Amino acid sequence: MGLDSSPANIKKVAEASLKRLNVEVIDLFYQHRVDPNVPIEEVAGAVKDLIQEGKVRHFGLSEAGVKTIRRAHAIQPVTALQSEYSLWMREPEQEVLPILEELDIGFVPFSPLGRGFLTGKLDVKAKFDDTDIRSGLPRFTESSLKANQVLIDVLKEIAKRKEATLAQISLSWLLAKKPWIVPIPGTTKSHRLEENIGALEIYLTDQEMTEIEAAASQILIIGARYPAHMLEMTGR
Repeated sequence: MGLDSSPANIKKVAEASLKRLNVEVIDLFYQHRVDPNVPIEEVAGAVKDLIQEGKVRHFGLSEAGVKTIRRAHAIQPVTALQSEYSLWMREPEQEVLPILEELDIGFVPFSPLGRGFLTGKLDVKAKFDDTDIRSGLPRFTESSLKANQVLIDVLKEIAKRKEATLAQISLSWLLAKKPWIVPIPGTTKSHRLEENIGALEIYLTDQEMTEIEAAASQILIIGARYPAHMLEMTGR
């Protein structure tokens, strides 16, 4: 539907959300994607107004880059950043995680299971219909899935040792990275929800974390996470 982070639209969206949710205040209000046509200072200022009016409690950003985070935080403290992060998408480690720790901002990784890949349930013959976003993602072509299976092989060894599923190991790895990292796996099945919650009971030792890190660092993940036109909307 495009981007519109104008202050007027931000406030309109907030009012609509309050009405739909039937609540008096929104706990965490995200700018879902950075709008290149609206200075982030104006976005932060609009949310700051909503916070002062008692309609919003906390300000969140999604898929924002370091400069954007810092500029927004100077106007209205950012509570959380939501961006993709998992064992096969580790770009946030380079610049984003350090600034979040510096500014005391929480991190909410989406797609922590690699859109299903890190569950080990997708083989090289996996097919996706046109309504599935993965059908258009370079990382989910047959050649990419085949090349990236080596990461699954590594996780299987750890999962067997811990008597856990691959999904649980992937989530446990994220939870062990930092106490302020809170992954949000998505599912439509209650038994998968229970499985994901089970990751909280799995403790990865320093040695196991080192083993996973060392193995993952030797693996070259094949395929971009988004097509070029979608990548333009991330990381500003």
